[in-house]
Amino acid sequence: MALRLVFSLHITETVSENMSFDDKTPDNESPVIRANPKPSLTEGPVLRGVIALAWPTAAALFLEFALGITDFYWIGWLGSQQQDAITSSMIVVWTMFSLVSVVTIGVNAIVARNVGAQDFTRAGFVGSQGLKLSLLGGVLLAALGVVFSPDILHFMGADSEVAEFGVAYLRVFFLAVPALLFVETLGAIFRASGDTKRPMIVGLTGVGLNIILDPILIFGWLGAPELGIAGAAWGTFISLFVDVLIYLFFLRRNVLPFSLAGVIKGKFDIATCKLITKLGLPISVQHLVFVSVYSILIQIVHRFGFVAGAAMGIGNRLESINYLVVTAISIATSALVGQNLGAGKPERAMKVAWISTGLGAGFALFLSLFFIFLPDQLTSVFTDDPKVIEIARGYLIIVGLSQLFMGIEIVIDGAFSGAGDTVPPMMISIPGSLARIPLAYFFALTLDMGVSGVWLAISVTTVLKAGLLVYWFRRGGWRNKVVH
Repeated sequence: MALRLVFSLHITETVSENMSFDDKTPDNESPVIRANPKPSLTEGPVLRGVIALAWPTAAALFLEFALGITDFYWIGWLGSQQQDAITSSMIVVWTMFSLVSVVTIGVNAIVARNVGAQDFTRAGFVGSQGLKLSLLGGVLLAALGVVFSPDILHFMGADSEVAEFGVAYLRVFFLAVPALLFVETLGAIFRASGDTKRPMIVGLTGVGLNIILDPILIFGWLGAPELGIAGAAWGTFISLFVDVLIYLFFLRRNVLPFSLAGVIKGKFDIATCKLITKLGLPISVQHLVFVSVYSILIQIVHRFGFVAGAAMGIGNRLESINYLVVTAISIATSALVGQNLGAGKPERAMKVAWISTGLGAGFALFLSLFFIFLPDQLTSVFTDDPKVIEIARGYLIIVGLSQLFMGIEIVIDGAFSGAGDTVPPMMISIPGSLARIPLAYFFALTLDMGVSGVWLAISVTTVLKAGLLVYWFRRGGWRNKVVH
């Protein structure tokens, strides 16, 4: 598809003393002047700024949550084995998002810093290079994923029938990965510039379409082919390409304060791509370790039968309510911290981080009460299998005890990312996530706690990671982080 991304751009000479870019924008990236650039997020009440940025993202993520619920609900009508196949496949989906973050975290940090410093030329150039990187990576991942889907599912311990269902889903999903990376990178660019409403519109439209398509393609309604579990993946495929079209519509209307014309006109700039990767890689590695650990935990869970896998999938989806809200707050925090550091306001950046952390932790604590006191009612929405309900009950109660700390962990993670100081979260998260494997074996098998031992390992390590992140963040080294 030929992309013509020609926008307006306002250029200033202001650069924050807290920020230094050694890599210059190539001379052939000629900017266009834009009269009214979007204002930065470095003034006004902090709480209002966090909420203003977070609520559109939360709305879009909630609809994505609704999509996950819809997928799991409709696939539940096909059987518990199909639900287990979706649970196993979700590990692969998480892996894709982890790889996406190599680009999105770096792009977000650099673009937000430059927008805060009013250096829109550099912001647009980095955004363009991030989009090129995402397209190249997306095509490579799609090719590998289609070929190795069966091997991935067998590695996670899925039995032959569950693996067959999972392959049908994953191969279609991998075809959509290039669009997924492109959409996520564009979303990071918009949010870093302070615009979370247009990504919300894109998300609401695409996911809303996916929700509608799910039962139609799974069961063959309205004359459509009956595709079974693969129908859910085809719904995702179609909706992601609709997302791409909506973003291109916005870009043609020059809604950003900088140009992304370099996606078409410019060449790969190795120095900038290395910078993006350098900033994003620690968080991406952190996420990949997290996902890898979960793939091993699923193998332990499968020792207790496919009903345990189905229960874990239900628990994950209910837990994702908390996860999505605090992630929206984390994304807002990242943009606000980045822009304020770029504007030379480290104390305001710290205030943003602590207010956001309180907001995220408070919401997580509130919702955890439902997990602890109403687990059966929540679980019965997805299944009437009494064995699955019993196992999911244990998941929600045990993991519910650590939801407050999950909220703290995710928001502080976002503050570090916005500062471009991505190594500390990695140094804490990787050992913390890896510790779940021996703890799960010890609790579940050595102490004979059964599958509840896996849930306990998850909860204990969440508390530890949150405490260590708070300690490291309070040291304040991130305030002096220079992004080269």
